[in-house]
Amino acid sequence: MFSGIVAAVGRITHTEPLEKGLRLTVDTGSLGLDDVRVGDSIAHNGVCLTVIALDGRLARFDVSRETLDCTVGLDAPGEVNLEKALRLSDRLGGHLVSGHVDGVGTVRSFTRVGESHELVVVAPRALARYIARKGSITVQGVSLTVNRVNDVADGCEFSINLIPHTVEVTTLGSLKAGSRVNLEIDLIARYAERMMTGEDTQ
Repeated sequence: MFSGIVAAVGRITHTEPLEKGLRLTVDTGSLGLDDVRVGDSIAHNGVCLTVIALDGRLARFDVSRETLDCTVGLDAPGEVNLEKALRLSDRLGGHLVSGHVDGVGTVRSFTRVGESHELVVVAPRALARYIARKGSITVQGVSLTVNRVNDVADGCEFSINLIPHTVEVTTLGSLKAGSRVNLEIDLIARYAERMMTGEDTQ
C-alpha cells in the first residue's frame, strides 16, 4: 500500500527487453534506499513494482507486458514519481493507494491560475462513476483532491488544483494538453460499489 505522497523524482535510465515485458534500471535520485531490500515495493508513476536488484542509487525492476499495456510512462527512459511502500507506523498524508492503475486519462489542459495550476483530465468512461467532487484520485502516483467533475461523451472531465509545492516535487509540472496519465480511483469507492451491487453469495 502507498499514500500517494511522492518521496522523490527518479529517472528510468535504461530499458532492457524481456520475453514478455521490460527490465527497468532506475536512478532513484534522492529516494532513501537504506531500508529497501530486494523484494520490496516502490511505486513508479503510481505503478507498484518489485525491486529485483540494488546497486547504490540504481534499482532494477521487471515490468510485465500486462502492466505495460495498461499504463503509461514505463516503457522508455524518463522521469518518474517514486514512493516506497507504507509501513504501518507511517502517517497517511494522502489517501490509501494500492499501486494498481485503473486506467489511463488524457490531460485536457494545464493552466496557471495565480500561484497554482489547474489540471484538467479526461478519465475513461469505465472510471467516471468513481470520481466525485472533493473525492481523492491518484494521478501519476500523486494523491490529489478533485475540485470539479463534468460528464462528457467519452467519460468524465475532472479538474484539480495543484499548489506550487506539488508542481515542484513531482513530474506533474511537465504535463501539457494531450499528455497521458496513470489514474487510480479511490480504494474506498471501489469497495463501496462492490458492496452496493454485488450479489449475496450466502
